[in-house]
Amino acid sequence: MADQYGKYQREWVELAPYWIEVSRQGGDVSRKGMLDAYMLEACGDVSGLRILDSGCGEGRFARILAAKGAQYILGVDNCPTMIEAARQLQSSKEEYILGDVQVLDFIENDSFDLAVSYLNHCDLPDFEANVREVFRVLKNEGRFVIANVHPMRSATGKWCRTPDGAKMHVVVDNYFDEGERPAKMMGVVVTNFHRTLATYVRGFLKAGFVLEDLIEPTVSPEARVQFPELDDEMRVPNFIIYILRKNAAAG
Repeated sequence: MADQYGKYQREWVELAPYWIEVSRQGGDVSRKGMLDAYMLEACGDVSGLRILDSGCGEGRFARILAAKGAQYILGVDNCPTMIEAARQLQSSKEEYILGDVQVLDFIENDSFDLAVSYLNHCDLPDFEANVREVFRVLKNEGRFVIANVHPMRSATGKWCRTPDGAKMHVVVDNYFDEGERPAKMMGVVVTNFHRTLATYVRGFLKAGFVLEDLIEPTVSPEARVQFPELDDEMRVPNFIIYILRKNAAAG
């Protein structure tokens, strides 16, 4: 497993320079044109909160949360290049640690008011380990806001096209065949993990979380004008957001 985990890390080290360049230019279009707004609304008022950014990458969303008034944000990621880049732009409110979000044993119990996972669970071999650890480090009534690739899209997810290239529909196949799915990002092949909707939700509930809401983001008319390349978001559910709450009494 260690060798396998090292493979996943090496993939992200290869991708990191391209990812950092895009993030420094404002972020990829799906995030800045759609997902950021949904994630910020799901997080709510973050003023004065202690926040864990689980799988923080180069820190773009952590910086957004800091600008929104968070008291302290701890970003954790297993890619050293990403963490180095995050530290270059960090404010006094942010701290970035190189670490495995599946093993947060360097964080004390009941330490955070809010945790976020922004398109990171699809990269984790053991997402349930992360969910258990986040549950442990959250204070009672703390929330965990997770954006992920929609399971309907990670099940193949390729467009069926006409001979002239027009998009007809997205292919959904082998939905119940969970496991590794290679994905090409910015010219680099990385390993994503496909899991069913039931597997994710059961993993959250098993850890002790209450599922407060489930959101399937789509692009607003205003954003569609600004970012016409997001037209696909009106046709298929590319992403999904889960809002979880730690409620010790419920457990």
